[in-house]
Amino acid sequence: MREDIAISRRVVLHFPPSLADKPIMCRLAKDFDLEFNILKASITPKEEGLLVVELSGAAEDYENGTRYLSGVGIVIQPLSQDVIRNETRCTHCGACVVLCPPGAFVIDPVTRRVEFDDSKCIACGVCVPACPPRAMEICF
Repeated sequence: MREDIAISRRVVLHFPPSLADKPIMCRLAKDFDLEFNILKASITPKEEGLLVVELSGAAEDYENGTRYLSGVGIVIQPLSQDVIRNETRCTHCGACVVLCPPGAFVIDPVTRRVEFDDSKCIACGVCVPACPPRAMEICF
């Protein structure tokens, strides 16, 4: 009996034009037994596409599924690589804290500085226009 550890990761999938109209996510669910939650999408048939998804499943299924994605030409990046806070610009004003739907920003009670937990981020982009010094950036 196989015992697999369940994992869940937020990733950005970059689709080449040739795959933008293919049932890629259906294949992940059917063939690799992965659950997915689409957090953000920008897909246009015959053009390059982008999906921000949370993929969940057994570790072995996740590895096989991401190997399949890479094999067909989809570039996979961790979401945390695309959501960036410019630490030198951040004034720790807290404007982002109350607006962030998943609670990726918190104020440290001791230092009163705003901490950013990119593992909670869903790349919704709410923080970008809300940030007075423009310290947040989404790069996709």
